[in-house]
Amino acid sequence: MIFSKTLTHWYSINKRNLPWRQTNNPYYIWLSEIILQQTQVKQGLPYYEAFIAKYPTVFDLTNANESDVLKLWQGLGYYSRARNLHATAKHVANELKGEFPNNYKNLLKLKGIGDYTASAIASICFNEVAAVVDGNVYRVLSRYFGIDTPINSSKGSKEFKQLAQELIDVNNPADFNQAIMEFGATQCKPKNPDCNICPFQDSCIAFNKNTISDLPVKIKSAKAKKKHFNFLVFISVDQKTILQKRQGKGIWQNLYQFPLIETESEMDVKTLKPLISEHDLLKDISFELVQYNKDTIIHKLSHQHLYTKFWIVNVGILKEAGILIDEIHDYPVPILIGNFIERFNF
Repeated sequence: MIFSKTLTHWYSINKRNLPWRQTNNPYYIWLSEIILQQTQVKQGLPYYEAFIAKYPTVFDLTNANESDVLKLWQGLGYYSRARNLHATAKHVANELKGEFPNNYKNLLKLKGIGDYTASAIASICFNEVAAVVDGNVYRVLSRYFGIDTPINSSKGSKEFKQLAQELIDVNNPADFNQAIMEFGATQCKPKNPDCNICPFQDSCIAFNKNTISDLPVKIKSAKAKKKHFNFLVFISVDQKTILQKRQGKGIWQNLYQFPLIETESEMDVKTLKPLISEHDLLKDISFELVQYNKDTIIHKLSHQHLYTKFWIVNVGILKEAGILIDEIHDYPVPILIGNFIERFNF
């Protein structure tokens, strides 16, 4: 098909020189794909290189402590990816003797691997004709074919998957999949695509109808919830502080944070001090409370916005075993906490 040939020819000339394109090792391809979920190449590349350097094989990753994996992942966000990465490595190493499944159907059975990742690994590593569909692919196909079906609807996901499967080059599925992703990332960009040098200019429906900025169509998601987080940064006279491991299935699972007080509205020293006086860590002891950041830090996650303040709590001796402040950098923390630690210059 002309579309496929034009696309792969463009790719042969314009593709970026990226380390995971120099191999078809399933471990490396899987690792790159997990890192690049929700992450741009320029941000993900250093993490990929760091993981390969520290864990060159799936067995090395299997033998790592989850805390070390989360620490290396710190700053990428969506930490469930890192936990699933570690769990899948253990499964592949222990149950599959280090061999990744060699087809789309069985790759889908691995934790943290969905349609897109399974298709990418199957096509790149095993030459299976399995089309990838991600944000870049949605954008390219919706614009070129003038499709206004919402991409985040069940109808849209089926329609675009079927179309991509019809277009894929059956003789070279690996290059086709990488080409269409690369084209969406560097040429048919979300904003201000350079249509003047696009090889599809004459046949692109969106370009010819001047609807580039209208596509792809996406159903608006529910409004993000607003939460107020107050982190208590304990500092004792013997230079210790407290970090607590987050439990449960919510955000930042198994990462560390300062003791947290969640309130319904923004607090100041006068309103917060009486509230925390009955906290288990502060009850019946004297303490000094100092507001660190005057301006509330707004940390935006996909479904919630965290309005955050850090409070310095100066105490004599901690009521529970703490950690030396000098050791604080050894713990995996959310980027919100990590940025504070760097600013505070622990």
